[in-house]
Amino acid sequence: MLPDAAEWFSTWFDSPYYHRLYQNRNYAEAREFLSRLLAHLHPKPAAHLLDLACGKGRHSRYLSEQGFDVTGVDLSARSIAAARQFAHAQLHFHVHDMRDPLPYGPFDFVLNLFTSFGYFEHEAENVVALRNAAAALRPGGKLVIDFLNTELAIETLVPYEAKTVDDTEFQLHRHFHNDFIVKEIRFRDEAGQEQYFEERVRALSRERFEEYFRMAGLRLAEVLGDYQLGSFDPATSPRMIFVLKK
Repeated sequence: MLPDAAEWFSTWFDSPYYHRLYQNRNYAEAREFLSRLLAHLHPKPAAHLLDLACGKGRHSRYLSEQGFDVTGVDLSARSIAAARQFAHAQLHFHVHDMRDPLPYGPFDFVLNLFTSFGYFEHEAENVVALRNAAAALRPGGKLVIDFLNTELAIETLVPYEAKTVDDTEFQLHRHFHNDFIVKEIRFRDEAGQEQYFEERVRALSRERFEEYFRMAGLRLAEVLGDYQLGSFDPATSPRMIFVLKK
């Protein structure tokens, strides 16, 4: 599926300013989470893993370093181009839209991490993406979806933030609109021109996710609530981490 020009992620994720804004993300925390998750899931040494929406492949590389055969896919051609410099016989990267069937696999585990879901304008596309992920799994394989705890995220939304990174001042406005958590991103580029991008994540409740899972033929095994893999508490957990079985 070719991305529509109006789809925010088809332009923002390929912008160098996206990577500038988020360059200071806590990757040490992310690696600790991945290490805990692997210990929790117990993949066999020869397991094949899919990093669905892998970005520049930083987490795919870590998974590969643990000895697994890893495939990373992402819609962003620039991100995949950056990731491919690290590719080797057990680490592969491809440009791919999760709304299209996966020509790679089958996989023992599919990992969709760090809120890389719920971007699409039409809700049915979320179910299509899940069905494609399920189809790429071996029988008995597992899918992990790491999403924000939507209810808590809306309650604690910070409406405005100014953030300066490498001489670029980003003006960030957040609000809830038409079933989406929206972040408006405004800044001036090196030429002094005003730039505007958006991030939009559908405010999916646990109940709505469970409806998606039923439609995709996936069984919910457990829900974790944080990157320490604590149990999910709707009132306090920052994340909803779904572990699903085919």
